[in-house]
Amino acid sequence: MADMTPNSSELVSELCSATRQLEVLSAPLHLPPLAGREWYELMTRKLIPQLGAHAYLVVSVVGGTNLGKSVVFNHIAGAKISATTPTASGTKHPTAIIHHRQLDLISVETLFPGFEVIPWEEAEQPLQESPRHFLFYRDRENLPENLIIVDTPDVDSIAVVNWERADHLRQISDVLIVVLTQQKYNDQAIKKFFQAAADEGQLVIVIFNQCLLPEDEAYWPLWLQTFCESTGVDPAFVYLAPNDRRGAEANSLPFYERTWPVPAGQSVDNRPRNLMEELSTLKFDEIKGKALAGALHRVVDPESGVPAWLQEIDRRAAEFADAVTLLSSERLAEVDRWPTLPNSILIQQVRHWWGSQREGWTAAIHGLYNNLGRIIVAPIKLIRQQAGASTEDPLKIYRQQEWNAVLDVLERCFIRLETIRDIGNPLLKEQVEQLLAGVSRADFIESLRREHEELDFEQEIQQTVETELKNFREESPQFHRLFRRIDSMAAVARPVISLGLFVTGAGPVGEAIAPVAADAAVRGMLHLAGDAVGGTVATVVGDKVLSETAGQSAGYLETRFRRLHLAFSKRRGDWLSSRLNRDLLKGLPEELFQASRIKSTPEFQRVRELTTALSRDRNVVEYAVQSRQHHSRGR
Repeated sequence: MADMTPNSSELVSELCSATRQLEVLSAPLHLPPLAGREWYELMTRKLIPQLGAHAYLVVSVVGGTNLGKSVVFNHIAGAKISATTPTASGTKHPTAIIHHRQLDLISVETLFPGFEVIPWEEAEQPLQESPRHFLFYRDRENLPENLIIVDTPDVDSIAVVNWERADHLRQISDVLIVVLTQQKYNDQAIKKFFQAAADEGQLVIVIFNQCLLPEDEAYWPLWLQTFCESTGVDPAFVYLAPNDRRGAEANSLPFYERTWPVPAGQSVDNRPRNLMEELSTLKFDEIKGKALAGALHRVVDPESGVPAWLQEIDRRAAEFADAVTLLSSERLAEVDRWPTLPNSILIQQVRHWWGSQREGWTAAIHGLYNNLGRIIVAPIKLIRQQAGASTEDPLKIYRQQEWNAVLDVLERCFIRLETIRDIGNPLLKEQVEQLLAGVSRADFIESLRREHEELDFEQEIQQTVETELKNFREESPQFHRLFRRIDSMAAVARPVISLGLFVTGAGPVGEAIAPVAADAAVRGMLHLAGDAVGGTVATVVGDKVLSETAGQSAGYLETRFRRLHLAFSKRRGDWLSSRLNRDLLKGLPEELFQASRIKSTPEFQRVRELTTALSRDRNVVEYAVQSRQHHSRGR
């Protein structure tokens, strides 16, 4: 016995499980389901049940009405099991016979998915009308263990439900025994069924029933050629059965094998063949190997199998990626100019945070002189108010500016949604229409306005500053230590600084009357160190401290200050984006985004890997069949 390849049954089972997981994950792509795809049905109905350790053939007898399917079924089974009459009413539900030892090894429900499996107790049961898909089965002691024989509904019936049952069984079966007659070898309904079988690469055995022999020896090749040309079927074996009613009733019809295509000058072999023996012994290995190999080929076929399904997912995901770009809440929330928070507000919060970091004597000194500064500034502010100078709260001004920007964003957002609805991506038209129909524009704006008015902007600014400055302390500990040194040195110089600032107008008085026209970013960050104007600190403390670090720290400080502005703007933009996504778009952008990234998921990669593994090993089915046969002989 040759060495076995990795267990094909395990590979196919893993692939089946992986495809189901990927189908669940790719649900947002709205692709047709796996159920109904030929390769998936072959995998679940044939490969999964039959790639186990116990070798058997599922043989389905198929054909049109009154062709003798049940007669052929009984001959293969070796007993008169299915009802047969000259005025056959037609099998409505499939019937199967299975050796009782196979029933102990396999699950009939798993073998025949899509059917309600019921024990077969009366011959007339399969003839009863019902919209439900029943499959009746019984065990038979004298049936070979490696055969499961199925009688099927008529494929030329006008009942659509019969077509569905026949289609299911076609996908389950290892081999189709096609029963034809002179009258019904070219019937349109029969051809349609077998065209599908040929497209799937189904293994077919043709039996021409009710032949007048030897007269029809010259005609059956013509009939079969017409059938093959119109359906695409290439029969593996061909048998003729004579028109013998008594032999049919007695289950003693002879079957004569014929070679197809007919070789020139070949003599006719009229040795009767036993169909049960032909299938279970003489031709079992060839039929089983071809059947499983054909099914596996369909599963891994690049044009119509799993690879084609993966390409379908990839293409649809790319379409969703385009839709994400068009409908992301960030793009919808784009605005030409988001208002900038006044520097004075940020500086105040920076001072507050830095003051909370001081400890010991530096905290006491800075606290004392800051309080003194506030006392000095108070009457100055009063003078300005009496003089008619503007004292409107800058935060209030910013709040109004931001709301104006929000209204601008909302107007653009609705315009874009309406454009998408009218001429946009087909994937989005229906969904966007539902979004716009389900949202009152006025109610949405009013809800957003109330939330905006109730927002504590000071807390928003404080949290932004705290987060950014904590990051600054962790990311740049050397700069943080430097500023603490400068802050300590500034505490020593505070009495001199305060007097100088008060006299020259560059300190609290100056801030109240005529702020120094220094660069706002650098000036704001230098307040981290001294709570005073940078030039004065340099004069009192000495040029050395700042000059040594000016080239490094000044630009760095300016960058950090700009980061505070950007962080706050991002925080506010995120707020608006989240409200658009939650209340207007109902989470659609996130759903689209996840769908667009399916190709990069582990589930997608796993399906591709398993498919590649099965495709590379061309002998995997042959080895699997040999393994099962070895196992069966060992028993």
